[in-house]
Amino acid sequence: MSGSSTADYFIDITALVCPMTFVRTKLAVERLSPGQTLEVRLSPGEPLVNVPRALVEQGHAVLALAPERPDAPEGPHRLLVRAG
Repeated sequence: MSGSSTADYFIDITALVCPMTFVRTKLAVERLSPGQTLEVRLSPGEPLVNVPRALVEQGHAVLALAPERPDAPEGPHRLLVRAG
């Protein structure tokens, strides 16, 4: 997954900390129509665990979650979510 080529929208939340990582993602997903996709660039650690889990709890579908670089799993990740 690179860039926003597969998603309708893209946000980068790597500069944010919890809970703002989820707040920013939630606001972005709420602007989507059902079925549209959002690609989120996020940091490992708390955001990587909490953001996908919270989105699923809100009724959205996580389509993909992977490190930007397979050789650097400790680096930023890309999350692809479909609005429910």
